[in-house]
Amino acid sequence: MRNKTRRFALGVVAAVVAALATPSPAAASSFEHVNLGDSFSAGTGVLPLAPGTPLRCLQSEQNFAHIVARTQDHDLTDVSCGGAATDDFYSPQFEGARAQFDALSPSTDVVTVMIGGNDNGVFSGAIAACVSALANHPDATNPCEQQNGSTFEDKIVDITLPSIRQALRDIHTRAPDAKVIIVGYPWLIPAASTCEPLVPVALGDVPYLRNLQATLNEAVRQAAADTDTTFVDMSVVSEGHDACQPVGVRWVEPLLFADQFVPLHPNALGEAAIAAAVTEALTA
Repeated sequence: MRNKTRRFALGVVAAVVAALATPSPAAASSFEHVNLGDSFSAGTGVLPLAPGTPLRCLQSEQNFAHIVARTQDHDLTDVSCGGAATDDFYSPQFEGARAQFDALSPSTDVVTVMIGGNDNGVFSGAIAACVSALANHPDATNPCEQQNGSTFEDKIVDITLPSIRQALRDIHTRAPDAKVIIVGYPWLIPAASTCEPLVPVALGDVPYLRNLQATLNEAVRQAAADTDTTFVDMSVVSEGHDACQPVGVRWVEPLLFADQFVPLHPNALGEAAIAAAVTEALTA
């Protein structure tokens, strides 16, 4: 009888230990994380692609949100998509897609986002204009700046900034209890030195494009400040890791001779660096 009692007691102790060590399904917590945004957020160009996502989005399984979700044990819904602008938060970007804001709900715990570079064709338009300017005026110092002046900057200040600000307000409305984090863009080019042949723009247009990106990042920062949103500034940590740096140093691939199929976008190192900065902001 004593042996039976001892075995029973040991069995009870083992069951209690097992119950404490293995939470029941009802006790398991789920931290809902939604990632929104454009190709920098989607990790467009970094392989492998995220399964189950629209092919046209070229969303990477190694983008910063996926990295954060894996390391922080988040339940991730990632609707970021290459080519997205703030308008695509509200309506489908293409047939078969859904409005990115459809992923948000009152139960969302954290929202990460990168947006603004595609509004008004800022990135693509400015780069295309400056590459074309060099091709047509190879001996000019800053042909792109001479031709375009403040056109791109004016669009950022007058149109992009209000659009990002309103989008952030609407994120907070749709996910009222979520921590909302918006990430600035890492540097594409250096402050002054030549980028040729990797990014073929005139030497004098390098600071012109750099200042344009600074204006965009400032718009993102200002929109965050205006809406009580956490801003992750990539400008300091990405200094010296632009597209004109060697392989293994750069976080962004160049326009020519890129090591991934989408140029002038963050590579795997860049997405990992963004993930580290976002994780720091989440856990601060």
